[in-house]
Amino acid sequence: MFGAKEKTLAFLGAAAWIAASVAFAELPTLELSAGIHLIRAEVAYTFQTRAQGLMFRKHLGPNEGMFFVFPQSEPHCMWMKNTLIPLSVAFIDEKGKIVSISDMQPQSETSHCATAPAKFALEMPAGWFAKKGIKSGTTIQGLEKAPAAR
Repeated sequence: MFGAKEKTLAFLGAAAWIAASVAFAELPTLELSAGIHLIRAEVAYTFQTRAQGLMFRKHLGPNEGMFFVFPQSEPHCMWMKNTLIPLSVAFIDEKGKIVSISDMQPQSETSHCATAPAKFALEMPAGWFAKKGIKSGTTIQGLEKAPAAR
């Protein structure tokens, strides 16, 4: 039997999961490319969607990711609190050039920061960039279709 406290916690957990699922469903998607490699990315361009990121996701397809649009270029940092899957993040400047790439472990509060000012970040499954031979200096195309940061 569940007591009132357990029922409340279960309800709050279910409500958070439903809210997160709705937020995921509402994100616009963007087709990007890195050379011959196509990417389908959900776009996080508001404070709320950037803060949520890929938290609580259990799966990400092999060429799927999340594209973050920031209000201004600076050495942005990412972390993996409440993120369940390992990811790699590429920090990208205003012209689409990757300035740095970091591999990130699930459920870690370790900060991974761009080595130069970045206007965008692209999170992909862990090791995706390395497996495709994509390094700092590579240009990501399709950024002009991204919504402006809010």
